[in-house]
Amino acid sequence: MAVALLAIGTTASAQNDATIKAYMEMLRSDVRAERIAIVTEVMDFTDEEAGKFWPVYRKFEKEFRGMNDRRLVILQDYAKMYWQISDDQAAKLMKSWLELALKQAFLEKDYYRTFRQAIGGKQAAKFMQLHNQIGLLVRLQLAAELPMIE
Repeated sequence: MAVALLAIGTTASAQNDATIKAYMEMLRSDVRAERIAIVTEVMDFTDEEAGKFWPVYRKFEKEFRGMNDRRLVILQDYAKMYWQISDDQAAKLMKSWLELALKQAFLEKDYYRTFRQAIGGKQAAKFMQLHNQIGLLVRLQLAAELPMIE
């Protein structure tokens, strides 16, 4: 899942494109497959729970994926200008990033209710905890790879 940001001998633009493409691929393939495997293992559903959980999860994942696509657009914008970003551009990007984080929190809140109805409060809370942990790992890795504003 490693995302390499800086490569010796490449231009900033090529580096940024490579970074965004690598992150996009990570979000769309490895993490999705790994996430399903991790959820399956950690949640240890009964057959009844699994039958109720996975259809809700697929809907949740589809909506969440849409948010990740929006996150990638914001990251692409950032990658184009981080070394020469203006105050206004930085403010606009942060506004978009924070609004997306808020939408994600509301999505998770709404789906927690749905998961709770499907598999009960304890299992739903366990899933949301796991979902949060996986998300934190991905965001930490991304944060470690992205350059700071200059």
